Amino acid sequence: MVIAYLSLGSNMGDRENNLKEALALLQKQDNLEVKKISSFYETEPVGYENQDWFLNAVVEVETTLLPQQLLAVANEVENNLGRVRTIRWGPRTLDMDILFYADRLIVEENLEIPHPRLQERAFVLKPLVEINPCLLHPYYGQTVEEILENLPNHEEVRIYSK
Repeated sequence: MVIAYLSLGSNMGDRENNLKEALALLQKQDNLEVKKISSFYETEPVGYENQDWFLNAVVEVETTLLPQQLLAVANEVENNLGRVRTIRWGPRTLDMDILFYADRLIVEENLEIPHPRLQERAFVLKPLVEINPCLLHPYYGQTVEEILENLPNHEEVRIYSK
């Protein structure tokens, strides 16, 4: 079994329900157990800014799936929730990324682990720090908490409440 971390984000439709449905679909998967779920965080869009704010979370899973298999599960969950890829970093019902897969370093055509931009994204780091602040980034040799502390404007990511 391997511990992996996934990020979830939604800014179309019922964002909260989209995240909850994604978590339910993950929990139904064979060879995967959801261990921890962060709070939901509300964040401004990054990259393509002409869109609604996102609701984000991070989940820790224990799995026997290989990285490409875990990616296939993430893509399947996105598709089940109506994800349509039109604009890069554009609006979406669900975005799910693999942040870490144990301490593995993976660079493949369709998959890079750790996620190549997580160290720039407070909307990923803040929920990740909530569930495992001591998680060590294998490229940078720093914990995710240390990376977040050095990130400007991380206070703009706030816990979501209705």
